[in-house]
Amino acid sequence: MKCPFCGEENTKVIDSRPAEENNSIRRRRQCEVCGKRFTTYEKVETIPLIVIKKDDNREPYDRSKIERGIVRSCHKRPVSYDQIVSTVEEIEAEIFNKEEKEISSNEIGEIVMDKIKELDQVAYVRFASVYREFKDVNTFMDELKKFLN
Repeated sequence: MKCPFCGEENTKVIDSRPAEENNSIRRRRQCEVCGKRFTTYEKVETIPLIVIKKDDNREPYDRSKIERGIVRSCHKRPVSYDQIVSTVEEIEAEIFNKEEKEISSNEIGEIVMDKIKELDQVAYVRFASVYREFKDVNTFMDELKKFLN
């Protein structure tokens, strides 16, 4: 690692510890030439993921969209924010474990629906009503029947 102060390449790690909820490693380093200390972070590089939308447009994967959708569907339900974050992490793990560069928004939606079903039944119905774009009460009832079976 190059020293940001003098540009020397000989630096040593003097302290190392987990950071960002164990998603990265924080390292304190010291330059062997000028003696100055600095901090670096080491993080696993993930595959950039592209989401293929319903209209065939492509956009970069955005975790916050999944989180917002789940938060909205869990509004005024007995679901803690920690449960929501845990669910989003499970969804992300499933998405990234596919190790694909592109994924359809439909596939993501199905994964989200499966995880929300485990989280809260009312939240599941709320999410499904938006995701499946129910046009009338009959399509809503059809989804409820599938859920109850």
